[in-house]
Amino acid sequence: MIIVTTDFVPGKEIKDLKGFVRGSTVQSKHIGRDITANLKTIVGGEIKGYTEMMNEARQKAIGRMEEHAKTKEANAIIAVRLETSAVMGAASEIIAYGTAVQVE
Repeated sequence: MIIVTTDFVPGKEIKDLKGFVRGSTVQSKHIGRDITANLKTIVGGEIKGYTEMMNEARQKAIGRMEEHAKTKEANAIIAVRLETSAVMGAASEIIAYGTAVQVE
C-alpha cells in the first residue's frame, strides 16, 4: 500500500478513485507514565513514555486506515492527514484519514 500526504503519487497515474478511508484509536494514559510525566515537568525534557504511546497510536490508526482502503480494493491512499483530540482528561483519539485510490 502506497501512503502519501500529497494529492497524487509521484510517477503513478490514478486510474480509479475509491473514496474516503479512515482509521482511529483512542489511547489512555498509564498511571506509571503519569508519575514519570509529572516528575519530568519539574526538570523538563521529553516525556518518552508519552512519545512512545503516541507513536504506537499513530501506527494503529494508519494501519486501520490501510485495512479500510484494502476493503475498497485500493492500492494507495493519497492526501493522508493525522489528527488528535482529547476525548477525556486521560485519553486521546488519533485519527488517520485520506482518499483511497487505485494507481498504475
